[in-house]
Amino acid sequence: MTWFTFPADNLLCRCLGISITVWFTLLFVFIIVPAVLGVSIGIRRLYIVTLLKVFEWATSRMEMGAKEKNQQLYKPYSSGIIAKEPPSSWQQEIQDLRGSASCLRSEPEFEMADIFYFCRRGVESIMDDEVTKCFSAQELESWNLLTRSNYNFRHISLRLTVLWGLGVLIRYGVLLPLRVTLAVTGISLLLVLTTLVGLLPNRELKFFLSEKVHLMCYRICVRALTAIITYHNRENKPKNGGICVANHTTPIDVIILANDGCYSMVGQVHGGLMGMIQRAMVRSSPHIWFERSEVKDRHLVAKRLGDHVADKTKQPILIFPEGTCINNTSVMMFKKGSFEIGCTVYPVAIKYDPRFGDAFWNSSKFGMVNYLLRMMSSWAIVCSVWYLPPMNREEGEDAVQFANRVKAAIAAQGGLVDLIWDGGLKRAKVKDAFKEEQQKLYSKVLVGEQDQGDQSDNKLVEDENPKENKSHQDSTEVQ
Repeated sequence: MTWFTFPADNLLCRCLGISITVWFTLLFVFIIVPAVLGVSIGIRRLYIVTLLKVFEWATSRMEMGAKEKNQQLYKPYSSGIIAKEPPSSWQQEIQDLRGSASCLRSEPEFEMADIFYFCRRGVESIMDDEVTKCFSAQELESWNLLTRSNYNFRHISLRLTVLWGLGVLIRYGVLLPLRVTLAVTGISLLLVLTTLVGLLPNRELKFFLSEKVHLMCYRICVRALTAIITYHNRENKPKNGGICVANHTTPIDVIILANDGCYSMVGQVHGGLMGMIQRAMVRSSPHIWFERSEVKDRHLVAKRLGDHVADKTKQPILIFPEGTCINNTSVMMFKKGSFEIGCTVYPVAIKYDPRFGDAFWNSSKFGMVNYLLRMMSSWAIVCSVWYLPPMNREEGEDAVQFANRVKAAIAAQGGLVDLIWDGGLKRAKVKDAFKEEQQKLYSKVLVGEQDQGDQSDNKLVEDENPKENKSHQDSTEVQ
């Protein structure tokens, strides 16, 4: 049988070959080479400035369209968390209720009016739940042309509809393939090069090349997210023999920080592709991977972390003490495990700009693949990173107090709300110890003891018996 090749087929193959060649040439020259050299030619910055102008124009069109239709355009920006004034004492609030009910007595005892106090507190907790709000997406002041932020704005006018459709074509037709190509390139280079570097016999040369390889691959991965990162106070960058702790919004926090310096990672051993990456990384640099059974052994974890920071030649350890991702509006309780080691702690605050894409990973709603697809189909990832001055545990300060002091510094620098709640409440029920503490405080009111203020939550976190609350704070973040 004779096969005939039509001229149109040859032309199509040639065009496809030329397109692929041009694509990879541009990719190599304008993205990979600058990433390897650690320089930026300004394309991403220009892209962000252009996006801001488009958003401004879209906002003005939405305002005009909303006025014509007499509609409310959008909700005012809200992080979902409001910093509250310290509440007054239990005794004062209950006595105020008793007084308003005209049943205030000289001798302390149970009154029916007390029920209204607990009812009010319960309703307030339901209407303004600080914990639940930490695990939902931020509200935006204006539409960023993503249907995931609002499904109705694109119908306000024909121009907005066309602009939104053009944005979909750009994000999924151009940006997504480009980002996937870069991500595959970065991960492939990380696997191959770290494996090769791990075969070198010279320890100093291996560590030197390992740092260069990790930085190069992470920079390629950062460009796969079109990430624009502003680093502040680089003189405070973590140094060898210390622990870097940061607030946690997304798994890409690791890439954001590692783009500016090398860290030793701490985490649980995984299988599949993640396991391949872990095994390749540990061959070339001293990362700390735990088996599933070892993670629960707090003393073993602390010992391995202590041995690592004792060696001043090893890179600083990167840990996220919250233990879960928070929605970029607040900082929740830091688990005390990483603050018991007795080394210098380098706090880092990370704040994302939600206008270009929501970086928060709601693990209960989206799987990792779905989340990464959303990230790579967003406009960009824009964030600021602040390196805070190093902190050490003060004399007479326990691990919990030290953790709270570091957390407060990170929250203040990043403009985040400092909360005392454990991020584990995202999936777990409230511990009985918290309920018992409220009962104890009310019993003091009934027996007439002077309450020192409604500080039950802080007192519980700081003074609770560690044996009874071992799982509450004794674990170290496994990322």
